[in-house]
Amino acid sequence: MNRKNISLLGSTGSIGRNVLAVVRRFSDRFRVTGLAAGRNIEELARQVREFEPELVSVADEDLVAPLAGLLPGYKGRILWGEEGNRRIATMEECRMVVSAVVGSVGLLPTLDAIRAGKDIGLANKETLVMAGRLIMDAVREHGVHLLPIDSEHSAIFQALEAGRRQDVARIILTASGGPFHGRRSTELSTVTPEQALAHPNWDMGRKISIDSATLMNKGLEVIEARWLFDVQADRIGVVVHPQSIVHSLVEFRDGSVVAQLGIPDMRIPIAYALSYPERMDLGLSRLSLSQCGNLSFEKPDYERFPALQLAFAALEQGGVKPAMLNAANEVAVDAFLDGRLGFTDIAAVVGATLESAAPEEDSDLEAILRADRVARQRAGEEISLRGRAIRQAG
Repeated sequence: MNRKNISLLGSTGSIGRNVLAVVRRFSDRFRVTGLAAGRNIEELARQVREFEPELVSVADEDLVAPLAGLLPGYKGRILWGEEGNRRIATMEECRMVVSAVVGSVGLLPTLDAIRAGKDIGLANKETLVMAGRLIMDAVREHGVHLLPIDSEHSAIFQALEAGRRQDVARIILTASGGPFHGRRSTELSTVTPEQALAHPNWDMGRKISIDSATLMNKGLEVIEARWLFDVQADRIGVVVHPQSIVHSLVEFRDGSVVAQLGIPDMRIPIAYALSYPERMDLGLSRLSLSQCGNLSFEKPDYERFPALQLAFAALEQGGVKPAMLNAANEVAVDAFLDGRLGFTDIAAVVGATLESAAPEEDSDLEAILRADRVARQRAGEEISLRGRAIRQAG
C-alpha cells in the first residue's frame, strides 16, 4: 500500500498533535511532507526530528534561526509566515492538507490547497465561516474532497450516510455548554481566563476553549455546517449536551434521527478524515453505554450566551457579516485572554462591531479580506472605548 502524503498546518496545536498521533500509529499508511506551526519551536523541532518533513514553516522570520539551531543536520527548508503556510499547503508531493490552524490565518492556505487539487481535512472552521460560498465553489470546481475533522461535523458527515441528502429535514449540532453550563448570568461577569479555559470534556487550545465557554464556537460551527452540508440556517439546530457523548445528529423527513456517539477523543474524527471511507482501529477505550449514565439535552440559553444568537444573525444577514463576526470575535478573545476585556464583553464587542457595518456581498476574496480588516479595527476601537469607560468609572 502506498502511503498517503500529508501536509499539516497547525502542527503544534491540540488538533495538530492528535493528527500526528494518528500518523504515528499508522506510519505504514501516512507520511508527513510538510509541517507548519506558530511559535512553539521546541515542539516543532521534536516533530521534525520524528517525521522528517521536506518543508517546515514558523510564524515569523525571527524564529527560523532558533529552529535551525534545534535541528542540526536537517536537510529540508524552513519557511515562515503566510507565504510559508501557503507553500506547505501546495507542495507537489502532498495529497492531503490537514488545516488545523486556529483563526482566519487558515483561509488563504486552505484555498490555495484546494486550487492545487489537494484533498482537505478541515479543522479550521473559520475558513468556511469567512468564505463558505467561495470555498465550496472551489471544492466543486477542482474536484477535491473536503472532509470535516471537527467532532460535530464529522458526526453529521457520518450520520448523513444513513439516508439521501434530499430526505434530510434538519441537522442538529450538540454543544457541551462549556465550563459555565448552569451558571447564573450574574456569575459570568467576573469569569477569569483561567476559569474559561478549564473545559470539562475536551482538551483544546486557548482560543477554542474560550469560544466554547461563550458558545461562539457553536455559532461558528453552525455557519460552517451551513456551507459544508448545503443546509439553510433554519434547518440547523443546536442542543446543549453536557456529557459530550452524542456528537451531533441528523433528522430525516420520516422522523428518524440518526446520531453518532463516541468517547470525546479527537483522534476518532481525525482518523476517519485521513482514511475515509475506511475506519481504522485506534486502540482507544470503547464507549460503554451502561456506564455513561443519563444523557441529557436542553435548549441553549441565548440570553446568558448571546454569542450563539449573534452567529445565527450573521448567517441570516449573509454577505461578509460572518467574516466580520469571526474577526471581531478573534480580537475580543485576545483582549479577554490579555486581561483587557471582561468575559461577557466578548459578545458585546462582537455585537457592536456587526451593528457598525452595513451588509456587503462576499462576491470575491478581496471583499472578505477587506471586511476582516475593517471588523478587526472596529472591534479594537470598541475594546478601547470599554477600557476607557472602566478607567473613568474607577
